[in-house]
Amino acid sequence: MLLLTLISPLHAEAPDPYPSAARSYLVVLDQQLLWQRAPTQRLQPASLAKLLTALVVLDSDWNAERWITVSKYAASVPPSRLGLKEGEQITAGAALAAMLIRSANDACRALVESVTSDLTAFRSRMKARAARLGMSNSNFLDPCGFDAPGQFTTANDLLKLARAARSLPLVAHLTALPEAQLTTRAGRTIKFLSTNALLGRLDGTEGLKTGNTSQAGQCLIAYVRRQNHDVWLVMLGGTERWWLAHGMIEDAFGSIGAH
Repeated sequence: MLLLTLISPLHAEAPDPYPSAARSYLVVLDQQLLWQRAPTQRLQPASLAKLLTALVVLDSDWNAERWITVSKYAASVPPSRLGLKEGEQITAGAALAAMLIRSANDACRALVESVTSDLTAFRSRMKARAARLGMSNSNFLDPCGFDAPGQFTTANDLLKLARAARSLPLVAHLTALPEAQLTTRAGRTIKFLSTNALLGRLDGTEGLKTGNTSQAGQCLIAYVRRQNHDVWLVMLGGTERWWLAHGMIEDAFGSIGAH
């Protein structure tokens, strides 16, 4: 419970040294809030919503080996996508991997549909799961994170979600992979790369999730660990996402001993 309450109005005095980096962000070093900008501002989550979707799916009689069928609707969703075809079958585990690593919307839709064909019911599960995490300033409507009227979240709430997601070994493992592949039931192999450009490029990066839509802008949740210290970065509505995230994380590690 302590981890879920670290970022609170009590930290309103935290400085904002990167005013042009994003509409909203926060940087945490070893559970201490270093810097923030508008951490309670309500913004679209983009594909960061897929972390919550993953938690809901994993709570729903999870069976990684279960075959799921790609619907016409799932096969037709916009990028980012794998290029799954209507009628193809992939395992639930492969769909989860593609959703978290590649942020593949076709895999996301197929996975959600395999849990329930009722989108309203899935939304209710998302809201209930978010409430259990203490995400009191969020309203998720699209499981894959497409922009939706009335949908919003905050950097504060996303840190709670990120910590909960990464506490699950499967999610932690998948979101740290720079690449992966799946094989359909018919034998077609699809290789895919992570959307997280920090993996393999910034020392200690272990995840976690990216997002980008027209309303949300460039979004990122990054987790980096070095020599028993860790840094969380949550960014919503960012610009020059990778260059700025790299610098912000390096600055956070550089501040060790000064706080």
